Amino acid sequence: MDLFGYLEKYDYEQVVFCHDEAAGLRAIIAIHDTTLGPALGGCRMWTYASEDDAILDALRLARGMTYKAAAAGLNLGGGKTVVIGDPKKDKSEALFRALGRYIQSLGGRYITAEDVGTTVQDMDLIHMETRFVTGVSNAYGSGGNPSPMTALGVFRGIQASAKVALGSDDLAGRRVAVQGLGSVGYAVARYLREAGAQLVVTDINEDALRRAREELGATVVAPGDIFSQDVDIFAPCALGAVINDDTIDRLRCKVVAGSANNQLAEDWHGDILHQRGILYAPDYVINAGGLINVADELEGYNAERAKGKVEGIYQIMLDLYRIAETQRIPTYQAADHLAEARIAKLKQVRSTYVQH
Repeated sequence: MDLFGYLEKYDYEQVVFCHDEAAGLRAIIAIHDTTLGPALGGCRMWTYASEDDAILDALRLARGMTYKAAAAGLNLGGGKTVVIGDPKKDKSEALFRALGRYIQSLGGRYITAEDVGTTVQDMDLIHMETRFVTGVSNAYGSGGNPSPMTALGVFRGIQASAKVALGSDDLAGRRVAVQGLGSVGYAVARYLREAGAQLVVTDINEDALRRAREELGATVVAPGDIFSQDVDIFAPCALGAVINDDTIDRLRCKVVAGSANNQLAEDWHGDILHQRGILYAPDYVINAGGLINVADELEGYNAERAKGKVEGIYQIMLDLYRIAETQRIPTYQAADHLAEARIAKLKQVRSTYVQH
């Protein structure tokens, strides 16, 4: 890949290649933007097909974290670590401690956290070498599993979306299709049921479906049928790229709002939703509750304070929808504008401060 061309195109600050032969460490730390504060982003461990794939994933995810933090109103920038290796076979104390030393060498410009393929225990090993890590064990002052906070933020975002698209944030009697009943998806479904919504759900996990049927009174449908349900709200809470050429014309809803990352296969699928009058809740805004929760650890974790910040996603979504309506643009563009405007304003402030 043309690495420097990519860095120039999307204005990255730094890429660090981490190698320790004795520890078996091969990793990339990407720092996209630190205008608002230190770059925060998880540590992903994956068996990449090539080194280029690993580099591109780190870069793409780091830039996404910049926008996510900015839109959430956090004083943080975006970064990401990817470790090349099989998380089931290649983990070791030496590997994560070697990575911790690399993170420490950045002097606080980058703060890591758990992500796909890594755990709280892995973060504890990194913590042996650096304090620039979140999502560690509760004994170190962590907020623990961020999934409940992610779910709370998604639920509040769904309420805000309903207010705009359906005229009220009261979800009683509303039909909601939930795709994916993992730790976040099931918690979102529970919030929706407690609010009086009627649930249609799908998942590949039969135990999760049984539980949803018994505990939440949900109607279960096959995975391929979830898109065509006649509902008020479709909540993607599983894999990304679910709004694509094959599914978009099958949607029979007024709102798309869920916890899944990268829901639009392509940006222009967001244009189609806009043209069809389907309100789309940009994923990196509505699912920022986990990031907000983790970020609170940097101030000394306080559960009530973190919850209050996550509740703020409701107002953030309303502000975003107002921008989209005023500028007559799709909501995914409004989300980018919201994040970019905040970064640009702080860049101007800091530039002025330096000049004086």
